[in-house]
Amino acid sequence: MNSALKWKLIAGFLLVFMAGGATGVFVTMTIAHRFIAAGHPHGMVAQAMKNRLRWQLRLTDEQMAKISPIIDQTGTKLEQIRGDTGRKVRDTIAEAHREIAPLLTPEQQERLKQMEDRQGRWMHHGQWRRNASPLPETSASGEPLPE
Repeated sequence: MNSALKWKLIAGFLLVFMAGGATGVFVTMTIAHRFIAAGHPHGMVAQAMKNRLRWQLRLTDEQMAKISPIIDQTGTKLEQIRGDTGRKVRDTIAEAHREIAPLLTPEQQERLKQMEDRQGRWMHHGQWRRNASPLPETSASGEPLPE
């Protein structure tokens, strides 16, 4: 095998390896986005808890019937906590952006607005948006717009 052929094979293998790595990163990011942004349908947290407890504790049907209301109530509380946390995170970020905006050039303010729009679209797919009030609209100077 000559030297040129060896280098072509090595380059080909490296190219395939890098393409596989890039694909893996893309797939991982897509799946992670769905898990993070999509949230869970109502009641899914409680059902997952029930399944896990039934399997790990080897619960009988009678025991499951007794603990199901407790788990359902816990699941509802956890969903509420998740929604409240999401709102607090969005409010904190919006407040920081309002404070930052006056310190930016008009071009930077426009970029900040575009960042907020992209993040808003990204979060629209998830439960955070279902349970939360939208971010307040702001002007280029960062001041809230009248409703």
